[in-house]
Amino acid sequence: MTGYAFTHLRHVALAVPDFDKQLDFYTNHWGLSVVANDGEVTYLAAEGSPEQYVVRIRRSSEKRLDLVAFGAAGPRAVDALADKLGREGVTLIGEPDRLATPGGGYGFRFFDNEGRTIEISADVAAREHRKVEEGEPIPVKLSHVVVNSADPENTVAFYAKYFGFQVSDILMHPRMGNMMWFLRTNNWHHSMAVARGPHPSLHHASFEMRGIDEYMRGTGAMLRSGVEKIWGPGRHKAGNNTFSYFLDPNGNTMEYTTELEVLAEDSWHPHLYDFTEPDVADQWGTANAMDEFVAAKSFNDPDKGLFVAPPV
Repeated sequence: MTGYAFTHLRHVALAVPDFDKQLDFYTNHWGLSVVANDGEVTYLAAEGSPEQYVVRIRRSSEKRLDLVAFGAAGPRAVDALADKLGREGVTLIGEPDRLATPGGGYGFRFFDNEGRTIEISADVAAREHRKVEEGEPIPVKLSHVVVNSADPENTVAFYAKYFGFQVSDILMHPRMGNMMWFLRTNNWHHSMAVARGPHPSLHHASFEMRGIDEYMRGTGAMLRSGVEKIWGPGRHKAGNNTFSYFLDPNGNTMEYTTELEVLAEDSWHPHLYDFTEPDVADQWGTANAMDEFVAAKSFNDPDKGLFVAPPV
């Protein structure tokens, strides 16, 4: 499949009021490693990923999604995309330039249709990484990011029009209509998804584990440490991936997953799944019910960072 403006998902950046608890969560519980930390901003890597970092946390008085970052094929692709977005009226936060974050690279940021900051970069140096060993309950990489949208149809259209995202599957409700769109920018089932919600916000960020055993070991470690479980463990139908959702110290939902489907794109046709059917939400039948509690936690707090560029 051609036409994708992005090669892959790089990282997600969060601003949090309780910075110290967030750092403790990611390093001592979730299984990420610090690659840089100046006391105000910390960059965290997944041991199995060549990305310099997969999560960035910033100390702030306000909780917000600072940005979501994607990779591009090279500097020329970055320049061409910036030129296209600028000509079509998308607000650029800055022109393409060298990046001062770990691994360097070349890129720029812009606001999407609802005001989220998106970063595009190329030529970022690969990080020395390692194979996650059998039984290690730590993330291999960042799998995908899901955002809540008050205008999901237009948000999906925005990412399809400018970046070539393809819809892999859609979740629907018999009374409420279409509720979640799974979007791909390569042959992984989704790198991003857009959920219908009361306000724009982060729905969840998901981390790929080595396999089923490591996924279950990680889920168990979270439960033993007292981290609040939201939903799971189970296996979704859309994407065929496993899920265990937990709440971080600042109220963001984080997911352990594994075995996200890799598509044969030439023959793939999107499904419209009714998520009131039990096997759509959870094929295994092991997860707690998708109820109002789970939905409320997934809505998250309204994002304070819309159309406001992060300071870093």
